[in-house]
Amino acid sequence: MANVFSGRGNLAAKPEFRTVEVDGGTRELAEMRIYFDRNVPDGNGGFTDRGGFWLTATLWGDRARRVAELLDKGARVYCEGNLYRETWEKDGEERAEFRLRLDYIALDLSRVEQVSWSRGSRDETGEEADG
Repeated sequence: MANVFSGRGNLAAKPEFRTVEVDGGTRELAEMRIYFDRNVPDGNGGFTDRGGFWLTATLWGDRARRVAELLDKGARVYCEGNLYRETWEKDGEERAEFRLRLDYIALDLSRVEQVSWSRGSRDETGEEADG
């Protein structure tokens, strides 16, 4: 049985990109911490946070580099993926946490006030400038 999860949250920091060795080959990985909030209407046109939770999320493959390049701390994202429990030992004590293996992540435009892209400069006519 899969533990499918979807939610909206904010990035705690810019996603960390790295290349890791898996089964004798290399794979690209983006790892990020996301705070998933639970906002409810407050009756005055705003929202109240009713508690939320943090998850460490990972995105594997070709999209990992792009996510790490484009998303930044505080970005509001919509995510879909599978929850799993990871365990490890630290200082002789077993630790565990739920993590999210992402299938999909996108910028959630519901709270975006301004977008600035840095993919290249354009001149007054909208043509890409040499540089």
